[in-house]
Amino acid sequence: MTLTYLLDTNILSEPLRPQPNPRILSQLQTQADRCATASIVIHELFYGCYRLPKGRKRSTIENYLHEVVLATLPILTYSPPAAEWHARERARLEGQGLTPPFADGQIAAVARVHGLTLVTRNLADYAHFELESIDWSL
Repeated sequence: MTLTYLLDTNILSEPLRPQPNPRILSQLQTQADRCATASIVIHELFYGCYRLPKGRKRSTIENYLHEVVLATLPILTYSPPAAEWHARERARLEGQGLTPPFADGQIAAVARVHGLTLVTRNLADYAHFELESIDWSL
């Protein structure tokens, strides 16, 4: 099946929440074959995991990342075309007085150069980038 969606960090961490959003869980299941994520998102997920003290919660998250995320999702890298698009967008946005977080720009760039819709719970973080985005929780 053709890839359609790039999943942001907050979407991939949703199943681990005490009360996950049922709409997101449903979309993750029904759209699974059409989803990918970015290597930057993988970094953010593991960084969040490894900041936790060793214990049950950290172990659960680490297992989820290895056995679900890495085992089932295509991971798209921040390539030279993504870097160029990101640089162009940073310059454009800076000219408007906007400075989005660098990692958000990298994630947006990976989605854009692959022609994917970014799925995030934080639409405002990506509102100024020239790309398609959607919030599956709405």
